[in-house]
Amino acid sequence: MQVIIKSAISFAAILMISSCCNNPFLSEWDTPYGIPPFDKIKVSHYIPAIKEGIKEQQAEIDAITSNPETPTFENTIAPLELSGRILARVSGVLYNVSETDRSDALDAVVEESIPLLSEHEANISFNKALYERIAAIYNADQSGLSREQQMVLKKHFESFEREGIGLPEEQQGRLREINSEIAAKTQKIGNNILAESNAFKDKFGFSVSAYPEMMTSTSDRELRKAYYEAYTSRGHHGNENDNALLVLDVLRLRQEKARILGFPNSAAYTLDNKMAKTPATVDSFLRDIMKAATAKAREEVADMQKVLDADAAAGLVPAGSKIEPWDWWYYAEKVRKAKYDLDDEEVKPYFQLDSVRKGIFLAAKELYGVNMERLEGVPAYNADCVQTYKVTADDGSLIGIFTTDYLPRDSKRGGAWMNNIRDQYVNENGEDVRPIIVNVGNLAENMNVDQVQTVFHEFGHALHGLLTKCRYPSVSGTSVTRDFVEMFSQFNENWAFQPSLLSRYAHNAEGETIPAELVDKINNSLKFNQGFMTTELCAASLLDLKWHELAQIPEGLDTREKATKFIDDFEAELAASIGLNPEITYRYRTTYFNHIFSSGYNTGYYGYLWSEVLDKDAFSIFEASPDGPFDLKLAKKFKQTFLERGGSEEPMTLYVEFAGREPDSHAFLAGRGLL
Repeated sequence: MQVIIKSAISFAAILMISSCCNNPFLSEWDTPYGIPPFDKIKVSHYIPAIKEGIKEQQAEIDAITSNPETPTFENTIAPLELSGRILARVSGVLYNVSETDRSDALDAVVEESIPLLSEHEANISFNKALYERIAAIYNADQSGLSREQQMVLKKHFESFEREGIGLPEEQQGRLREINSEIAAKTQKIGNNILAESNAFKDKFGFSVSAYPEMMTSTSDRELRKAYYEAYTSRGHHGNENDNALLVLDVLRLRQEKARILGFPNSAAYTLDNKMAKTPATVDSFLRDIMKAATAKAREEVADMQKVLDADAAAGLVPAGSKIEPWDWWYYAEKVRKAKYDLDDEEVKPYFQLDSVRKGIFLAAKELYGVNMERLEGVPAYNADCVQTYKVTADDGSLIGIFTTDYLPRDSKRGGAWMNNIRDQYVNENGEDVRPIIVNVGNLAENMNVDQVQTVFHEFGHALHGLLTKCRYPSVSGTSVTRDFVEMFSQFNENWAFQPSLLSRYAHNAEGETIPAELVDKINNSLKFNQGFMTTELCAASLLDLKWHELAQIPEGLDTREKATKFIDDFEAELAASIGLNPEITYRYRTTYFNHIFSSGYNTGYYGYLWSEVLDKDAFSIFEASPDGPFDLKLAKKFKQTFLERGGSEEPMTLYVEFAGREPDSHAFLAGRGLL
């Protein structure tokens, strides 16, 4: 069972704890809107608060299981949902700060917390008395429950079943050990990837997040090759940050867990409760896309080769040179300039960080009636980089608190993401506790087209977390399946370059609005290079799937050299079997595939493409409207159907409710120019 330890909870009972005065996590926060008092939180506070939180939640669960009354939703599930007050607060802060402002001291805290929390989660997962109460409710007549309550009940019941509540004690004991080992090793993998990324920056003078831009602008071919080889070998150097043995260990543990739980492999176990359901479904889905993507990529190679041939004729590169993986970004940009007369350097002045932030706010205001007010002087975990906003509806009611942390720094892991510091829920007093949401990135002060899309993407997640109107934390906001959650982030990208919106937010330092002809160039170029982009994404998704489809890692891979060779051979054999273009590599190779080895996306990376089918199909309905993409009636329906309801209904049921039919992949393929 995945314990809902980070869900936002009412804090009234915490005041009785005698040690509250010394540890901010053990007292109610007297801060604006319940924002964590980051300025008062010390590293030394985390572990004592976690231990106290474990004691508190265990006592709450003991109270549930000792209740002599017949199990009901209200005396079992409702208090379970509201349990873990302290843990919710600690984890909401710790796992945000440890990813954005990491330090050796914070790493030590996380490392110490892992076995504590793993044991606590196991104690709940294998609590037979609690399970029996939940099962009794689940197997009884549910007609008196709301649909949201039914989904919450289903989620808890299936969580117990999936974690092995019905297994003998010996196997349960082994599952405890496996879960703890996986948690520790995935944390180590993530730390190693961050260390490798920082080493990359130390060597070359730019962060890994700037890699595409540097590969695009660097004319020195040998230097591009050096960048490429260093970037694609992170965690693969045989040093103290090498991940080869670690990732194989994690795969072995996941395989063993799946076998104990009655599944043939880890992929089958993970997908069993997702929209896709089976590895075969995902495999078929990805291979169909792969065929179209690799064919398009071959056309793109042919266009780039003509430019490379011209460079060879001019003596800029050796005669007979062929496009290599380290050439793609550079020559793709040359082709783009020739085809669309679009230069990144021409675009960036109009997409300053503050302007793009204004753009996401304007779109949310127009579509969903969301208002943003900058809050000054409120606590922040990094006062130099974080901006905080009060989010309200048009009637003035509080929607939530939203913070942005967009610029790179050495203490921040790579990529971009959304976090919940506090989930939305309704407390035991009937009060609607509103969420606190964070968007984090590693972006530039002046952004290119891809980075603008990233800001809109992450804000789509934020809107999903902010606009939710659920009662129970386990289904509020983004608490939906992995292959559904990315629909809403990708859906929000569709508004980034709408001309009517660009005219209101895309301005340069002199206040000049982006010219209409440049807007046309951007929109005409959005389908450019999609063969490459789709192929590398699809290949990484298949790499994730095929690693987790393995029933067993061979014995004897006990040295770094043997592990490395096995990983390299596996990647090469898969690349050949799926027809991966030789000029393209996986978006993430195994040893730095943070999503699947450190961020919970194992057998879930396909979800970006799966969700994109939903997002593009939904957006096609907006495009077909006489009122265009800013059809406010459609936007209201989208908000009420999806954004407000979180995981309180099955994903496909919600989609059919919105669209009146099941999704069609035509808009997805057309949107990527693959038809």
